[in-house]
Amino acid sequence: MPQVVLVGAGHTHIQVLRHWMMHPDPAVEATLVVDTPIAVYSGMAPGLIAGQYERHELEIDAVPLARRAGVRVVLAPCTGVEATNRRVLVEGREPLPFDVASFDVGSTVAGLELPGVRKHAVPTRPINRLAAAISGRVEALTSQQPNVVVVGSGAGGIELAFCIDARLRGLDLEPRVTIVEAGDRILPGYHPALTRRIEAAARERGLRTLVDTTVAGVEEHGVRLEDGRTLDSDLTFWVTGAAALPIFRGSDLPLCDRGFARTRSTLQVEGHDHIFAVGDCATLIDQPNRPRAGVYAVRMGPYLIENLERQKTGQRLRHYRPQGDFLALLNLGDGRAAGAKWGAAFEGRWVMRLKDRIDRRFMERFQALDPEGAALPAFGAMRAGPDAHTANGEPQSTPMFCGGCAAKVGPDRLARALARAGLDARPEAGDQILLDQIILDTGTPDDAVAYRTPAGDRIVASLDAFPAFTDDPWLVGRVAAVNACSDLHATGVTPRFAQALVTLPQEADGRTAEELLIQVLAGARAALDPEGVQLLGGHTNTGPELVVGFHVEGLSEDGRELLLKSRVRPGEALVLTKPLGSGVLLAADRMGLCPGRWLRSCLASMQTSNRGAMEAARRVGVAAATDVSGFGLAGHLGEMAQASGVDLEIYVAALPALPGALELLGRGERSTSHDQNTRLPVEVERLVAPGARLDLAFDPQTAGGLVLAVDAKRADVLLSDLKAQGLHAAAVIARARAARSGKARLTLA
Repeated sequence: MPQVVLVGAGHTHIQVLRHWMMHPDPAVEATLVVDTPIAVYSGMAPGLIAGQYERHELEIDAVPLARRAGVRVVLAPCTGVEATNRRVLVEGREPLPFDVASFDVGSTVAGLELPGVRKHAVPTRPINRLAAAISGRVEALTSQQPNVVVVGSGAGGIELAFCIDARLRGLDLEPRVTIVEAGDRILPGYHPALTRRIEAAARERGLRTLVDTTVAGVEEHGVRLEDGRTLDSDLTFWVTGAAALPIFRGSDLPLCDRGFARTRSTLQVEGHDHIFAVGDCATLIDQPNRPRAGVYAVRMGPYLIENLERQKTGQRLRHYRPQGDFLALLNLGDGRAAGAKWGAAFEGRWVMRLKDRIDRRFMERFQALDPEGAALPAFGAMRAGPDAHTANGEPQSTPMFCGGCAAKVGPDRLARALARAGLDARPEAGDQILLDQIILDTGTPDDAVAYRTPAGDRIVASLDAFPAFTDDPWLVGRVAAVNACSDLHATGVTPRFAQALVTLPQEADGRTAEELLIQVLAGARAALDPEGVQLLGGHTNTGPELVVGFHVEGLSEDGRELLLKSRVRPGEALVLTKPLGSGVLLAADRMGLCPGRWLRSCLASMQTSNRGAMEAARRVGVAAATDVSGFGLAGHLGEMAQASGVDLEIYVAALPALPGALELLGRGERSTSHDQNTRLPVEVERLVAPGARLDLAFDPQTAGGLVLAVDAKRADVLLSDLKAQGLHAAAVIARARAARSGKARLTLA
């Protein structure tokens, strides 16, 4: 299948995603590359500044939109493109090959290199950082009559000036706003009738405009002009027009003199028919002076959608012509707006109502989830299970089972299988020399095996594999490597060698299979290389789906006891090093129900090695540990309780959760292996009412944290060490007590 890579989630690309959601194309394999999952609708940004909108009202989450469209998501910055080699360069990752690529990455603000601008001014791009920056600066104002300088008088600068004036007046301040323009009039490029309207509104509101005025630099409390004057400023905004992002620098794409990609009217980059560029990152060859405004990017959407389809089928592409006269609507921040169309200008509250209706209608088409992550009625959800349906209500051909460690056999079934196979206890008969060499095997509850060599060395090894939990093979490879190494970290041993076991999907042709393997192994090395783990070799085969696993080995240091599940002692505190919830978050992501910000946090946790936690455990004398994976926290603590012959009291309220996990559990979302994790081969006493926190204890984890049993007096030392490493969610989550009935038990309190 042709590989299509969309870079960026601007106003044009989100239309492509929505079209693919409504009209799936099984003949295309698409990938979305974004450095942040949130796209901000620029048309409503001034209203946010004025306090007319909440932040979520102008945010479009590209992740659930892409999931519903069947598009793979790569959450990482694109750093460049090799047009001839057909590769998109991604920060910290293997390049992504493509047959067709499209760029919709926006732009930055011009003039940031001037003295003091980056340090003292608030740039208006990227827009997704603007709201937070303004809130902080407004809160820091101490004057009753703050001076505000807005550098730049295009549509964005004018709206910002009026809206920040309205916001500050709403706080009972008396701002003095100055608009600085290097040209001979404000609103360059717009109809003079609209300019006159805005000039009159500025006089009415007390906003000052300076034209033919060039800024030389920005200071902490002022703006220096080239003529030697300084404008007092407590708050300076930089709205000087668009400048190209560095993404195309050094590439083999043709660029205009300002660094934007040169495109023909078909939206294809000049000389590279397989690459499209849209929105602010491109310059049309036959329209080089076209203003960079969101209305053009929105209008490009249908053209790009059709041209991607036409290119695939070999048809002649459509030619985009920028609208000669569009409806310009400028928010004045006080409930009014000014507008112009066909040479006529108008102003009033009715204009603002019109603008608000247009903006909200646009946003409703692309917002899949509400602020709490629930599916909005217009989008629905993709459900898992035998009667699964897509977001459009059509039946899915196959159930959506969870991958990662959530795909493992449940603890009750595994225990019965081992018992029936005679592998649940240490062999009593056989070669005594060999038996004496075995330290850990299937007769012990630990996830690794260990044995002594004839030379006396202690080898610790583990084999772990799972089906892909996402459609990003690089990420699957990296997390699988982290997860496999975690079994050794839980025993206090540093992995040294690894072998890979990779099953590639049978439907992948030779080229696709090769690229999948490259991405998987590159992701694995991104986890293994920093820890000095050598990937020695491995084995590949084919099967129904992508499955990735690793056999890892390490050498236990002389004089150091292994950390074992059987060494928990009464009175010890149990510390969990990572938050819980990856199972339900990954399940929700597969159904298009996981907001991008939640997914980003989840993936970051899963990619964090447990090596630092293991070393911290050694420093405080921990003797017992386990990692938390597919059986869930309760399952692994049940194994510790049984092996150690103690009761473990779990503090349910203290369980740390990944962002969004409790919300999803509270709505009834579950990983497909959640229920089997509630059937534990140990007595369980539940003293807390059912709820999301309790469910969190049974959620299957992929590449989860460690549970460390530590002397209660040393728990604070351990927590300080862990948090100094960035494991801020680490917490005491349980206490060990002597078994009251002679039989181990878990108490969920």
